[in-house]
Amino acid sequence: MIKIDIICVGKIKESFYRDAVSEYSKRLSRYCTLSVNEVADEKTPDKASDIEVQGILSTEADRINALLDKPAMQGAYIITLEINGKQLSSEELASKIEKLSVDGVSHVVFIIGGSLGLHNSVISRASFHLSFSKMTFPHQLMRVVLLEQIYRGFRIINHEPYHK
Repeated sequence: MIKIDIICVGKIKESFYRDAVSEYSKRLSRYCTLSVNEVADEKTPDKASDIEVQGILSTEADRINALLDKPAMQGAYIITLEINGKQLSSEELASKIEKLSVDGVSHVVFIIGGSLGLHNSVISRASFHLSFSKMTFPHQLMRVVLLEQIYRGFRIINHEPYHK
């Protein structure tokens, strides 16, 4: 069974997002071992300077990289969620997950940045850069969307019905 970790910046504050994450986590338990790892986000001041933005991204990256450096994460296939990443259909994401598994990858890590995105030190560690859209989404909502698409992917891989 493939292991999937999701590393995300920030905590989910709204109960409806927490409920959705819980529901998809429960649904995914029959297809994979799932773990959601939250790292603290930094407060971004209004009209933050470029130096402040880079400092915030760097601090958040240190927290993400600390998780990636743990022995349990070594050898994992890393996918970052980025606006400038490659856009895939649900079927293409399912195919990617299936191909990774066939190729012997047993651990996939998805990384969702905070409100400012991801620092280059995290982006450079990724084997794949995934974009869900050119639009910007709240990172709390993105966690739910990612879980739904992973679940949809496993349903597709297993030739099980899923609404379109």
